[in-house]
Amino acid sequence: MRQWILKAGATNLDGLVLENAPTPEPGAGEVRIRVHAVSLNYRDQLVLKGQFANHLPARDLIPISDGAGEIDAIGAGVTTWAVGDRVTGLLLDWQQGAPTATSFGLGSLSEDGMLAEYVVLPVDRVVPAPVSLNDTEAATLPCAALTAWNAIHGGDPIGKESKVLVLGSGGVSLFAMLFARAAGAEVIATSSQDVKLKRWMDLGASDGINYRDTPDWGKAVFEQMGGVNKVVDAVGTGTLSQSLAALAYGGEVALLGLMSFDDHPLDFISLMSKGASVRGVAVGSAQMYDAMVQAINNYQIHSPIDRRFRFEEAKAAYQAQSSPDLFGKIVIDLV
Repeated sequence: MRQWILKAGATNLDGLVLENAPTPEPGAGEVRIRVHAVSLNYRDQLVLKGQFANHLPARDLIPISDGAGEIDAIGAGVTTWAVGDRVTGLLLDWQQGAPTATSFGLGSLSEDGMLAEYVVLPVDRVVPAPVSLNDTEAATLPCAALTAWNAIHGGDPIGKESKVLVLGSGGVSLFAMLFARAAGAEVIATSSQDVKLKRWMDLGASDGINYRDTPDWGKAVFEQMGGVNKVVDAVGTGTLSQSLAALAYGGEVALLGLMSFDDHPLDFISLMSKGASVRGVAVGSAQMYDAMVQAINNYQIHSPIDRRFRFEEAKAAYQAQSSPDLFGKIVIDLV
């Protein structure tokens, strides 16, 4: 088979190499997946640059956390899966309940990812793909979509009367908007580009705000709308005070961004006076994934895909995923 390898100590695309390797065989309690598509996340850029969890890859690594395909072989003792099942990987070893910290996830520091023609995974790291999505769309779910589902429906869940603010136009923010709209909530989006705000509203957002034209956008959202019930902050701590300013009383910031860790002073007055909460979100569990898949099937939610690449074009896919013009997911098709 063919696989892309990120060489140990790599910090850029020069360390990403296409190699031939023996096709792996599943052991006891494992399944083999013929990978049909993978999708990129911002975390994959951090792994590539040696910035994920402040560690360089200590060994040669198959990168990229998210992929979908078909089970083509099963190991001894496997009864929950069969050859031909359409599946995706589960990024974290987290089944239900509170988060666990057993690993950093597929395609990162200690676990190989999905950028190969065949991968072998334990049975509890495999989840069913939605019947309503093709493999290209299903490949976008394990990180971005599940993180967005956790942000929207975890913590203080939203309802039909809720207002939600999403930051940026990456995959997590777009999925958060789609899930919030499916639940009947009103969604407001931010962007630095008016053309992207127009695309947001075409997808179902009720309003948008250009944060370059309105630097104090949190205050503006609060004054115009009386605040929002939830902010999906896919940027990081650099926007946290603005996110708090945008909240209605009793609202929640779902903080999940890895892009900005600026040392801005936190607006403790807003946090306390509004009775607000800040909840850290790190992907989600298998139980959350099952609920998400049910909603995707029921509401016919489709993945927001920006561009698609061939397997041989993996380096170009990485470059596209880091573009400021990105609006949706970058997918690499293997079949």
